[in-house]
Amino acid sequence: MDIQSQLPTYKDYLSLRNLSENSIRAYLFAVQQFFKLYPDLTFSNLQMYKLYLVEHYKPQTVNLRIHALNNFLDYIQWPDGRLLQVRIQQKAFIDHIISEGDYEYLKARLISDEKYLYYFLIRFMAATGARVSEVIQFTVEDVKNGYKGIYSKDNKIRQIYIPANLQQAALQWLKALGRTKGEIFLNPSGTRISPDGIRKQLKRLAARYHLDEQVLYPHSFRHRFAKSFIEHCNDISLLSNLLGHESIETTRIYLRRSSSEQKAIINQIVDW
Repeated sequence: MDIQSQLPTYKDYLSLRNLSENSIRAYLFAVQQFFKLYPDLTFSNLQMYKLYLVEHYKPQTVNLRIHALNNFLDYIQWPDGRLLQVRIQQKAFIDHIISEGDYEYLKARLISDEKYLYYFLIRFMAATGARVSEVIQFTVEDVKNGYKGIYSKDNKIRQIYIPANLQQAALQWLKALGRTKGEIFLNPSGTRISPDGIRKQLKRLAARYHLDEQVLYPHSFRHRFAKSFIEHCNDISLLSNLLGHESIETTRIYLRRSSSEQKAIINQIVDW
């Protein structure tokens, strides 16, 4: 098979499915990696590629590559089978989530230091459950409406709701900035802030405020939203919809306690 002739149209196919640029690059990389290692497309070579992945990568990465390659096989309508993903043993706990106390402390420090951009950025992540790639798309119009519609991979629209107290505070902030339309999370140059820039700034804030760098990363605030939601509203199905998970099983991890929470419970109740 002439793989080079397939990739441009495959890339167009992925773009039409509303995948992010990062996802498209990951899909293309997996296909290119396979054909670089095994020029001939045979099921035996597919199995060899799976073994190669298992030997060189973590299970999550292995499954992402397998999913991408299977997607390509579907695209070219290859008839001779697909690779099965590897089974991932899930932890009985979740870690590296910012605690409620550290989250409140961080908000207070950002307000006192007048770092309003990051104050509202972490609030939008922690109070909506949106991914960082979704949060940076919020506009003034979305804040006024109280929600944002995000297209999912299957072309469905998921509503991300802005709580009323956050909506009111954000509107006051935007009014003070004289912003009446357009994206709200901007660099001093007026361009949209990037996820990578946010990650780097959070590391600086962790050092500045003496917080654990391992819990101060963008997805930690999405985890905080989920954990707090479950503690206040034990509706796992609704949470799954709000987070945009394809399977409710993905959401069930938030029913588990962190290892530190487990340890605290053991220390409290075990006296024998």
